[in-house]
Amino acid sequence: MFLVPDRHSLRRLGHDLALILPGLALTLLAIVVLLPLAAVSAALAVVWIGVLLFPLTLALASVYAQLDRARLRRWGVEVNPPSYRPRGRGPRGLLRLVTDPRRWLDLAFEALIALPVRALTVGVTVAWAVLALAGLSYWLWGRTLPPGGTPVPGQWSLALVLGLALALSFPAMVRALALLDAVVSVPLLGGAVPGSRRRGSPAPPIVHTVDARLREGAWTWMTVAFISFVLVVVSWPVTASLYSVHPAVAMMVSIASALAGVLAVRWPWAGLSLSILGATATILATASAPDTLPWPWPVTALLAHCLTLTVLAVFHRWFWAVSAWSGGALLTLISLLITEPAIRADDSLRAVTTNGVVLVAISGGVVLLGLTVRQWLLISSQVEQAQSLGADQMRRRYELEERSRIARELHDVVAHSMSVITVQAGTAKFRLTGLDAQTEQEFEDIAASSRQALGEMRSLLATLRTDDDLDDMPMPGLADVTDLVETSRATGASISADLEPVEVPPTVGLTAYRVVQEALSNALRHAHGAAIAVSVSVSSTPERTLQVNVSNVAPESEHDPIPGSGLGLSGIHERVSALGGSVQAGPSPDGGYAISAQIPIAHPLPR
Repeated sequence: MFLVPDRHSLRRLGHDLALILPGLALTLLAIVVLLPLAAVSAALAVVWIGVLLFPLTLALASVYAQLDRARLRRWGVEVNPPSYRPRGRGPRGLLRLVTDPRRWLDLAFEALIALPVRALTVGVTVAWAVLALAGLSYWLWGRTLPPGGTPVPGQWSLALVLGLALALSFPAMVRALALLDAVVSVPLLGGAVPGSRRRGSPAPPIVHTVDARLREGAWTWMTVAFISFVLVVVSWPVTASLYSVHPAVAMMVSIASALAGVLAVRWPWAGLSLSILGATATILATASAPDTLPWPWPVTALLAHCLTLTVLAVFHRWFWAVSAWSGGALLTLISLLITEPAIRADDSLRAVTTNGVVLVAISGGVVLLGLTVRQWLLISSQVEQAQSLGADQMRRRYELEERSRIARELHDVVAHSMSVITVQAGTAKFRLTGLDAQTEQEFEDIAASSRQALGEMRSLLATLRTDDDLDDMPMPGLADVTDLVETSRATGASISADLEPVEVPPTVGLTAYRVVQEALSNALRHAHGAAIAVSVSVSSTPERTLQVNVSNVAPESEHDPIPGSGLGLSGIHERVSALGGSVQAGPSPDGGYAISAQIPIAHPLPR
């Protein structure tokens, strides 16, 4: 059965081939350069030449690793940037480079791990394409074959069907090989950035959040994989030669038992299942072994089982390791029960029992040791989290103290002066004689504006002095824009307002209020006497947006503007941008000035 390619898979075929095909050439070039340098560096390590070549080898390995990261980024997976140790100058800088584990991991990946993976991906890709092309064109080149052998009826049609099947499944096979390259390369090169996606498809399941950070580390994978590889290399010939097992069967049971430990790093259920199946197959394959050899648990099978138990005990919950240990003990008991009575008459039964007791004891000790290590890792992680939480609480306390100090300074500098202005403006009509009605109204407006400013100042001071949410603080909203316009008109300015009543979230209303407030303040300071237009409306686009426009024409006469801090427009941009909106501010064609803000209503926070 093959997958019929669609338009999407055909488009991404070239993208996948661009990841697979250059990888082998880059790996071969890296091996040609890095392996001789590493060998010469190790051979001459006793003299200064070797000491100088080791940093060069590691630096070149990092360069090749960066090229691989660039390939993966072009493919669509964003790889975390490597965290190399900072290099210094002189001998100390060389020592830092040599003792950097990240660079050693780059060297191990480029010189040892990448070659078999990329040889497999490129080899399968080329072979698949050649066979597909050969099958489709067999009707043409098959006639040139010399006659001989028994002809197969309709062989040209069979070749055509086979070639067509290979051609149709070629994009899916290339996609799977590209995924294999990425799944192996990305964790060893630094891991994928959370949320990164391949073009045109969901994100690959490469990085997951885990409890123990060591579990997903590249060094963990490499260590377990290396031990498993050594176990396969040793177990295969031992099982085939000493236990007289067919080499193919010995290879399969050896790989299954060793691969269980690798799978257990990420998937405990897979490691547990494969470990029990591999142990069962090993027991059955070696059942006819001589009485002098350990059975039912050969030494290599015992070591592979202990490797899986160690991984399960350290990186997963306790019941996984206990289940695997119980499975091994159950297999030992079954082996004792199914042993033929004729064998029990001699010392073989004692040997089998001893082997089972050794398995149960050693594996039990491994489980206990692994659970102890896991508990130590968890406690260390909890201590680190507690330290981070304590540091965060300390930072928040210092921040609150600083905010309280700022609040005191603002109260001493501003609040007293505002209170004096409010009292003087409110009592002017009682202290001063001969004031007409217009002047008294002017003083009343000044007193009202100062009281409002003083109230907002007190709200700001309360916010600075507390760590509570801003939602509990009284803040102006969109409904208060009308009062703001009326207060500004009291200064004598000509202001026209077109305010559309609309329900908006409090944060949007506060932001719109601040935009109008700052725009009116700028117009009153820099364009005295100019007509001002204020409009607030909702756009008719599918995504509802609050449109706030404040503009003024050119002033009729030149005058010196009232100086300001110059931070008002920056504050508007910050407020609106925080809600995912935009602001345009600048001179208008008629010589005036205009400020326009678009504030999203449906999504008050940036998406």
